[in-house]
Amino acid sequence: MTMTKTAKAFPPFLALVAICVFVEPVRSTIEQLIFLFGICDVETIKGYILSFGIWAPVVSFFLMVFQSIIAPLPAFLITFSNAALFGWVKGAVLSWSSAMVGAALCFAIARFLGREVTEKLTSRYAMQNVDNFFKQYGQHTILIARLLPFISFDIVSYAAGLTSMSFWSFFWATGLGQLPATVIYSYAGEMLTGGARTFVIGLLVLFAFSILATLLKQVWSRKKIRIQS
Repeated sequence: MTMTKTAKAFPPFLALVAICVFVEPVRSTIEQLIFLFGICDVETIKGYILSFGIWAPVVSFFLMVFQSIIAPLPAFLITFSNAALFGWVKGAVLSWSSAMVGAALCFAIARFLGREVTEKLTSRYAMQNVDNFFKQYGQHTILIARLLPFISFDIVSYAAGLTSMSFWSFFWATGLGQLPATVIYSYAGEMLTGGARTFVIGLLVLFAFSILATLLKQVWSRKKIRIQS
């Protein structure tokens, strides 16, 4: 990344920030969306999406992109809502594709605007934690982060943009890493409600921990081999 690219990207970014802050309808909409996500209630998100009628899928798409940029808002709310509203197959496609666009935008923002802007959109503490995660687990970071629902994958997307990782390496790893979780959450979102959904989420978290433990064991084994050699 060169200073020229950063200089060219900064004015449009500042213009967008000014619109979000000073244009009342835009600012009110952003505040409303942050409030909706803050409630952490799937039914509320479903009702909001349904209120747009035939535009509901488009609104859902942009909601996923929005939560990606304004990290760390919970993406699973939209994934469950999409499955309940559009069926788990169509919902999974919608959730996966919109999450991919959001991840790509996070990566691009970090790559072209740098750490200072990225930390304002997330937080310095969160970025430092993810930096350490990248240093420790390297290429496995993206897969691990996506498998664990309580780790903000959006912050990981920002952090990836600050590394030397190429966009296409990030993009393919992101797509493959998030696909299993998206399918599982979508299926659970369509089939289950209330306490049953909570129970399944618990099982999914346990499943994610099991995969994480396996991955960490592999990473540690490889590091141990390199140290011994």
